[in-house]
Amino acid sequence: MDLLNTLVDKGLRRKTPTREEALAVLATSDDDLLDVVAAAGKVRRHWFGRRVKLNYLVNLKSGLCPEDCSYCSQRLGSQAGILKYTWLKPDEASRAAAAGVAGGAKRVCLVASGRGPTDRDVDRVSDTIRTIKEQNEGVEVCACLGLLSDGQAERLRSAGADAYNHNLNTSEATYGDITTTHTYADRVDTVNKAHAAGLSACSGLIAGMGESDEDLVDVVFALRELDPDSVPVNFLIPFEGTPLAKEWNLTPQRCLRILAMVRFVCPDVEVRIAGGREVHLRTLQPLALHLANSVFLGDYLTSEGQAGRADLEMIADAGFEVEDTDRLTLPEHRLPGGCGSHGGAGCGAHEGTGCGAHEDGVAGAAGSAPQAGEPRTDLVAVRRRGAGTDLAPNA
Repeated sequence: MDLLNTLVDKGLRRKTPTREEALAVLATSDDDLLDVVAAAGKVRRHWFGRRVKLNYLVNLKSGLCPEDCSYCSQRLGSQAGILKYTWLKPDEASRAAAAGVAGGAKRVCLVASGRGPTDRDVDRVSDTIRTIKEQNEGVEVCACLGLLSDGQAERLRSAGADAYNHNLNTSEATYGDITTTHTYADRVDTVNKAHAAGLSACSGLIAGMGESDEDLVDVVFALRELDPDSVPVNFLIPFEGTPLAKEWNLTPQRCLRILAMVRFVCPDVEVRIAGGREVHLRTLQPLALHLANSVFLGDYLTSEGQAGRADLEMIADAGFEVEDTDRLTLPEHRLPGGCGSHGGAGCGAHEGTGCGAHEDGVAGAAGSAPQAGEPRTDLVAVRRRGAGTDLAPNA
């Protein structure tokens, strides 16, 4: 297929596809799906080999967010029966992080619900970052605390943060349909603040909220323009008790096409399969590793994810290897001092403030075989273990 040959050539040379080419990837048929995956896989392997970076989420403060993001179970007015708790103490957060590190995670993502941190919150998170770094040698830490005020990114970096996550989530044209309590421009401003402070910027999207192909391409091209080091791709979990509870728009095949499009547009960045992969990719998750070079390990912010051991087995069975802490994630030209780079490695999990892993997750269920296109509401399970509970985490 001439389209795929062109996209591979551009990806290997870090050349931006046209919007028409990106749209054409999303429009390919299921009959061509394996060809699309194979082509994007060539670009992924060129820049990242067969390495898979593992990331681990710690929800520092859960629920009771004043923002009205329609996709989020922690939003203002949410009826979802999620865990609600205030800030974890530094030692509590460090213990939660250690579980992920023991499971193979290279990066810990610290997320807190809310519009954005107060200066006191930044002090609190800074103490947590220092504690995690002292107790877990070599770990990278990404903060995801919402909209940043002037000077806060610099303070987080001084405390030892490596990265900051804030997702664009959807196109500028449709952003107001998803959230009204802040703007698309507010999110862009926070990503730019992270860049300016020398933090590795992480920003991604959520697919499946009823957006068009044009919206998906718009947000991915906007992300390319922002030039984050990491682009998490979340797949909406229509969580009961939220406005988007009935938006079951994704199939495993569409998820793979979306990931392939992101890889072609952002060939040399860390593309992360974030929240919703278990619900929407399901048994095709191993194919997604040929497109993305990063995943979250274990549970998400407010929902359960695939068992950590199952993640590791999947990576090994698919012929990939977990990235060691002594390996640089990004290609050399994207490292500090390289051409056109903002910094180290990236993060990402979607939430009210969004770290690069979608807040919602899954649990397995027995029963009759599902039909093609049937919503898998049986795969959604609220997190009841790990951070904020007395039960061991899933890592």
